[in-house]
Amino acid sequence: MRIISGSAKGRKLVAPKGMRVRPTADRVKEALFNIIANLYNDLSEVWTLDIFAGTGSVGMEMLSRGGAYTVFIDNHRQSAAMIAKNLEMLGFAPRSRIVIEEALVALPLLEKKGERFGLVFLDPPYDKGLTEKVLDYLSHSSILTDDGIVVAEFSAKEDIPAGFGPLQQFDRRVYGDTVLAFFNQSP
Repeated sequence: MRIISGSAKGRKLVAPKGMRVRPTADRVKEALFNIIANLYNDLSEVWTLDIFAGTGSVGMEMLSRGGAYTVFIDNHRQSAAMIAKNLEMLGFAPRSRIVIEEALVALPLLEKKGERFGLVFLDPPYDKGLTEKVLDYLSHSSILTDDGIVVAEFSAKEDIPAGFGPLQQFDRRVYGDTVLAFFNQSP
């Protein structure tokens, strides 16, 4: 697993052994960031939230490409330790923070602090219903900026609705068994 582009291009990331974490495949990550590049003119002002961060590779890719700041949420201490190690190794620690907590506990805490994000990425464990629960929470939350985008990665076997209240899907891409669904707030 590596950083694809930007200031840390080609740098390898430390990843946990075993099957508990399922990192976003490089080809899916590359496709994701090609789409993101078309959606944002300038990443330097974009705060990113990487939910179910696992290895943190998506949030770190955003930092490598010039993103302003990334908050990583993961409830496993081992994953958080790996993320911290990679952030230090890449020099991204000053532009990031790790929250070790369940997603649906961490989100209200961030919201209570008034934090807002222009890009929210979530890649929960497959087939556990967490994608819908988090999208539903985000749909009535103030954590997303008015022009913010939510990207959900999930299994092609999951039947995820195209809308959650004002949070509506505007694009969906399928890469083998993986789906990337893009949402924004409809007016």
